[in-house]
Formats: sequence, C-alpha cells, structure tokens
Amino acid sequence: MASVSTERAGDHLVVKLTGPCHIEEAGHLDQQLSDIIPEPAIGVRIDLAGVDALDTAGAWVVHRNIVRLRDTGHAVRLVHSKPTIKTLLDLVAANDLPLEAEPPDEAALVAVVSHIGQATVEYAVEARNLINFLGLTTLSLGRSIANPRRIRWTALINHMEQSGLNAVPIVGLISFLVGAVLAYQGADQLRRFGAEIFVVNLIGVSMLREIAILLTAIIVAGRSGSAFTAAIGSMKVREEIDAMRTIGLDPMEILVLPRVIGLVLTLPLLVFIADIMGLFGGALVSWIGLGISPGQFIERLSDAIPLWSFWIGIIKAPVFAFLIAMVGCYEGFQVEGSAESVGRLTTQSVVEAIFLVIITDGLFSIIFSYLGI
Repeated sequence: MASVSTERAGDHLVVKLTGPCHIEEAGHLDQQLSDIIPEPAIGVRIDLAGVDALDTAGAWVVHRNIVRLRDTGHAVRLVHSKPTIKTLLDLVAANDLPLEAEPPDEAALVAVVSHIGQATVEYAVEARNLINFLGLTTLSLGRSIANPRRIRWTALINHMEQSGLNAVPIVGLISFLVGAVLAYQGADQLRRFGAEIFVVNLIGVSMLREIAILLTAIIVAGRSGSAFTAAIGSMKVREEIDAMRTIGLDPMEILVLPRVIGLVLTLPLLVFIADIMGLFGGALVSWIGLGISPGQFIERLSDAIPLWSFWIGIIKAPVFAFLIAMVGCYEGFQVEGSAESVGRLTTQSVVEAIFLVIITDGLFSIIFSYLGI
C-alpha cells in the first residue's frame, strides 16, 4: 500500500511517499496528504524516491495537495522524482485549468420574466438606434436637397432601376392574382344577397386604399430592403466603408441617400401599377364569372369610388418607401465582420421593415378616419 511519512529537516518538512501511487490507493493517499498541515513559513519537500508506480489518478492527488500547500503560503519542491514520474506530474499540472461552474437552473417563471425583460431592453435599444439613424438620414437628405450637386445621380438612377423597374413584373403579377381572388371570393359572398354588382365597390376600395399599397410595400421590403442590407453589410465586412471614411467620403451620401431617394420616387409608381393590375384582375373575373362587362365595371367604379381612395394609397407610398430604405440601410451598417451576421441582419431588416409598414398603415387609417377621408 502507498504510505506517507514526514520528518523535519532544518527549516523544511520532508514528505516521503512510498509504494504504488495508483488509482486503487488514490483515496488512501489523498487522506494521508490532506492531514499534513505544516507550520507557517515552513518549506515542504516532497520526496518521491520510494514511489514504485504512479498513474494519472495518483498524479492528480499529488498535484492537488501541492497546490493546497502552496496556497497556504508554503514553498513546495519535488525531490528525487524519476523522469517518467516528473513528466506525468508536469502533464497533470499543465492540464489543471479552471472550469467555470454551470449557472444554477432558474425557475421557469423567473426565466420567462427575465427573457421578456431582456427582449424589451433589446427592442428599446434598437428603436433608439433607428430613431438616431432616422435623424442622421434626414439631415443628410436636407443637405443634399439644399445642394443637389452632392447627389450621386448615376447611383440614384441605378437604384431606381433595380428597386422600381425590375420589380414591375412581380408586383403586377401578384396584384393581378390578388384582385382576381378578391373578386371571386367577394362575388361568392355577395351572390347570396343578390348584390353581385357591389363586387366592383369591394375591389375598388380594397385595392386602391389598402391591398395594393401593402402588397407592394411588403414585396419591396423583401426584395429591395434585403438587398440594401446585404450590399451595405458586405461592404462593411470587406471594410470598404472604413476606407470611404478614411479618404473623406460620407457613407450616408454615397450609400444611403441614393437608395432612399430612389425607392421614394419609384414606390408610388409601383403602387399605381399594382392598382391598375389589381383592378384589371378583378374586372376580368367579374366579366367571366358575373357577366359584368368592362364598360359596366369602369362606369360602376367611377361612380362608387371617390378619387381620394386612389390618392390615399399614393400618399402612403413615399412614407413606406422611406421606412423600408432606412431600415435596410441601417441594418447593413450593423453587420459585424462575418457572413453569418449579414444573413441574420438581412432577415431582421425585412421583418422590421414589414412591421413598421403595418404599424404606419394603421396610423394612416386612424388619421384618415378622423379626417373623414
């Protein structure tokens, strides 16, 4: 069996280990070493000349007690250790790294409340940063309007083509299909009351006031807003934005304003196309399914739908465009040096843009209702 003995040698305490120090003896050996409590300011020499065998468990016991003695202020030194034993002890000491304890499990209710609080703080910080970016964008836009030579017209035309012209097919197709579905479902319900002719009112009011503008804004948020975030985020990863600032260029004027102005100018045109295609889809279904000729449809539409229904959707378009472009550019600037960050913030920009569009649309509805429009 492993044994431990001690003897005093001048100002040192010699601790002699003998026998096999392996896993079967680890508990017994640890108990004997733990009972050794030297006097203060006494050095300790651990003599390993009598150790026949040492495995990892025994080495851990020896190392742990060496650390204990050193923590209490004693100078500890190994003597007469064989090369193989010294190598194993050094290996154990090198792997004695601190390990953080796992946090205790929280109660389910506490975890839910904590998660809600953390999410609320994060949303509040995000809202504050968005408002700050809104002010910065507004200031840059005001400077550019006051001095039009600061506007990058080539980039502006390019973004108008990418955000507006290239989006016409998808916006027109979806609006046509939604108008057709709306006419079909509305006719099916109104037929029960013998009021199929009012399907024209349903299509006109729904498409012109709400559906066309919302559909277009959502499509543009998913298509152009995400593209803004990905493009600016990729430039942030490649440190191109830092290079711009280094040579004295303003990223707001170079990257943000052409996108914001381009989308503000093109979204009302896309909404107009969505209105026309939605009404065309509804008129086609009304003609085929209800026997309402195109002439009757147009006549009924002009009598039943005031011009303000058309202008309401057009008025909303620039505001929605500004929000979509601002959020897309803002999230692009938040990218932090990895492709994963680009993808995550691109998704986040689409979600935030759609959320802000719907919230703003609700505010518009309240204002127009209050004004009686």
